[in-house]
Amino acid sequence: MILIWVGVDDTDSTSGGCTTYVACMLIKELTKEKYDIIGYPRLVRLNPNIPWKTRGNGAVSFLVGKGEGKKTKIGEIREKEVFSYETSSDDSNYDRLKEIVEQVIEEYAILGDENTNSGFVLFRNPPSYEVYLKTVRGIVSLKEVKELLDSSAWYFKGFKNGRGLIGATASVAWTPVRDRTFELITYRKKEKWGSPRFVDDVSTKKMDKIVSSTFDNYDYENHHNRLVPNSPCPVLYGVRGENPVDLFKAKSIVKSEKVDSWIIFETNQGTDDHLQEKNIRDIQPYDSVITQGVVSKEPFTLQGGHVVFEIKDETGFIDCAAYEPTKQFRKIVRKLIPGDMVEVYGGVRETPFTVNLEKIRVKMLVEKYEKVENPVCPVCGKHMKSIGRNQGYRCIKCGSKSNYPIVKRAERGLKPGFYEVPVCARRHISKPLKRIKRENGESKLNHKSF
Repeated sequence: MILIWVGVDDTDSTSGGCTTYVACMLIKELTKEKYDIIGYPRLVRLNPNIPWKTRGNGAVSFLVGKGEGKKTKIGEIREKEVFSYETSSDDSNYDRLKEIVEQVIEEYAILGDENTNSGFVLFRNPPSYEVYLKTVRGIVSLKEVKELLDSSAWYFKGFKNGRGLIGATASVAWTPVRDRTFELITYRKKEKWGSPRFVDDVSTKKMDKIVSSTFDNYDYENHHNRLVPNSPCPVLYGVRGENPVDLFKAKSIVKSEKVDSWIIFETNQGTDDHLQEKNIRDIQPYDSVITQGVVSKEPFTLQGGHVVFEIKDETGFIDCAAYEPTKQFRKIVRKLIPGDMVEVYGGVRETPFTVNLEKIRVKMLVEKYEKVENPVCPVCGKHMKSIGRNQGYRCIKCGSKSNYPIVKRAERGLKPGFYEVPVCARRHISKPLKRIKRENGESKLNHKSF
């Protein structure tokens, strides 16, 4: 059997479409023509900071095989048995594969949108994992991807400027060596596209409590059903989780309008694959970073509700921001004071050059003191009066002076540990604290989710 990796990207737009739906339609067409899909199809989220992305910056890929005759088991690939076929099959089997992929993209991609530049790739041997890492953590040029495709792809095609070739190639290059999750995505009937969705909140909350291996289902604080997308795309809802078997159970609990079709993807969602540890001086625009520093400027609130503070390490300074959509998370940020040591996680904006916080780990808190009363004159025993702002105190009877009021240690309302943005503001690829807790042991650190 000849095995071919198929990768597709950039078929959607802000006005509709969905690359996962294109994958679903592709798989339907391929299975009709007796192609085998080996293992789970993949949904791979790439660098979330890329300014020209459409919505979630997700690409798809899957492994296809086709053969005839007597079969012999040769092993397992991606949790499914793979067989070798005694047949004279050659590349002619895949001429039709190319046709099907191209036809489905032309039918379902939103190619009329000026920002949609679809691409698909076919590989016999997937590219290096490093290609994926570079694409999920930085910026990859179309030129360097085309050079790779010219030398190693079996076939590829770009539509319009062909930028989708970048994500399509990275999706094939991904393999879950560090971590993985799954998502069951359901799709609407075509006549429903663009109309308001019905996905029952009560059943979503019930599922969230029963199926513990799922995550990011419902934002209880902000009353937001996270299963449901905001765009007018074909998706009805998606359930993310760590166990594909549990996703079947989750689907049976969620009540919604009629589902037209559904599919389970293996994904890098909720893995933090995009993050890399860096010193402040090494941080570049469009990075996603983990960096540690000491709070060097008091948090302040900008017009629009964004909260900004500055941290420093031995290499430099950088601003960190909790933007308005992070809602209650900003309350944590406002409690920080100069001297606190923190580890920040987030994507880096170019203008303003800022770490857009996804979560924060408070590592050490300094003591904070608050004024109780004016100092008492040691001569007269009477409380002194303030001379003026930051000018100290003076006894009005004898003229004695003091620079220091009577203070007490203030309660910070903050503990060391992880804090994350609410579910409604979470990026697809950002690892929720629910998953971090399971990895680290819930008792080891304080965690707070909003």
